[in-house]
Amino acid sequence: MKAILLAGGMGTRLRPLTANTPKPIVPIFNRPFLHYQLDLLTQHPEIDEAILSLNYQPRRIEEVLGDGSSIGIPLRYVVEPEPLGTGGAIKFASTGVTETVVVFNGDVLTQIDLASVVRLHRERRARATIVLTPVENPMAYGLVETDRNAHVTRFIEKPTADNITTNNINAGIYVLEPDTFDRIPSGVPWSIERAYFPSLVERGETFVAYLYDGYWIDIGA
Repeated sequence: MKAILLAGGMGTRLRPLTANTPKPIVPIFNRPFLHYQLDLLTQHPEIDEAILSLNYQPRRIEEVLGDGSSIGIPLRYVVEPEPLGTGGAIKFASTGVTETVVVFNGDVLTQIDLASVVRLHRERRARATIVLTPVENPMAYGLVETDRNAHVTRFIEKPTADNITTNNINAGIYVLEPDTFDRIPSGVPWSIERAYFPSLVERGETFVAYLYDGYWIDIGA
């Protein structure tokens, strides 16, 4: 199993911290931020490689993280030729990958039990699994609706007060099957949230949600 970490953002919301330091290696409690995501991956031995999808100052990130030997997981670096959006970046980084992939947005700081998410994905024979987390102010995020069997049914972008039907949002952690990436065009910006995920719902594919109500922070928010 592979992991893809979407770490190509410029971190504009974290300026001036990111003026000279790429967001993935901004120190959090004296450790580069990305180390916390990599720690989670090392707790799931089935993941044998982490692919870092980069765009902004990739050499700086590679200099800090190296080949992964000191972290406990082999690292591979993939640099987008131009910003490709979340969906485009995943497709570009997954070239040649045929097994299930775990994906992390580059902003997520969490203590989730990744093995439980993968277990649900397999038990449900899902094409995709998305982690959701509840928030106090749903209007600040896009919402994700599910049915009683945890199937994802709808995404609501920028909800107004009168169309809030849930307080569960996309937590930026996914388990995906690479043979579904054929619907993502190559070499152009593409959104996993606004295009790829809705395509799963429209086609009636098995797309399930894992609800996580533990520690979760979007460091870019």
